[in-house]
Amino acid sequence: MDTAFAVTLLTGFLGAGKTTLLNRLLAAPHGEKIAIVENEFGATGIDAELLAPGAVSVTELANGCICCSVRGELAAALAELLAQRDSGALAFDRLIIETTGLADPGPVIQTFFWEEALASRFRLDGVITLIDACHAAEQLDRERVAAAQVAYADRLVITKTDLAGAQELATLSERLARINARAPIIVAGSADERWQDLFALGGFELDERGLPAFRPARARNALGGRSWDDAIESRVFEMDRDLDLDAVSDFVDALIERHSADLLRYKGILAIAGDERRLIFQGVHKIAGFDYGRPWEGQPRKSRLVLIGRALPFDAIATDLTACASPA
Repeated sequence: MDTAFAVTLLTGFLGAGKTTLLNRLLAAPHGEKIAIVENEFGATGIDAELLAPGAVSVTELANGCICCSVRGELAAALAELLAQRDSGALAFDRLIIETTGLADPGPVIQTFFWEEALASRFRLDGVITLIDACHAAEQLDRERVAAAQVAYADRLVITKTDLAGAQELATLSERLARINARAPIIVAGSADERWQDLFALGGFELDERGLPAFRPARARNALGGRSWDDAIESRVFEMDRDLDLDAVSDFVDALIERHSADLLRYKGILAIAGDERRLIFQGVHKIAGFDYGRPWEGQPRKSRLVLIGRALPFDAIATDLTACASPA
């Protein structure tokens, strides 16, 4: 059986430039055959063989990649792609899913965790969200899904920067960081040289990638009215004391039980009393995974947790986390 195929989710609001970035990634010297799934609502057919009624249509691209348009349920379409690859009818090494600009990435992400057959064959590497520098402020003010796309991202790529002023870009970057403190920001033009970073995000690996250094909470931007992203915010917590394992387990269980609908992404690296290894966990909504990482090996034992969510009671969560400290 093949090792799991890496999957990249490419999202961003309408007109952000997803197809342009996708073409640049296809042209990069990676030497891989890439399956491209366009997860569009009501996608029209293309001149290619229909693999499964209502599932996907496929065409071969000039560079040897394949391009598909999903018409039905995503899990069924991906299962059909795997069947075609296993039979030798298709060949690909990596999968990129380009979502419609109006799509919330959450259900797509959860597909790769809920569907056991897919989880064993596909490895979700990360989410890339494109941000239109010229229209992002208005989109974030008005569209719930635009803020959600930012919140789920492992990388944020700002496009059309040549059409925006320096102060406009600085304000946008600050706003994006308030929504998602864990995602590095890349300017679209530099993505050509940094395609390796976009192909190796490790956003859903149980390791230390994706956790930002501590950033103090930012004041909300003065927007002259409530925007859709006002409720979505990220917060990073740090503790220098070791934590009690049972208390941590109860804390995470309670966090998910109370706030799973509003927990978009979360990840933590914890120092557990009596254990030399880092305890790493992460999740999306109700789906969470835990594993032990490398030993601290003389490095400062510092727990760090990042939460990205909608209208979360961060002060209460901080209190509950502090209560997990192991007795001295």
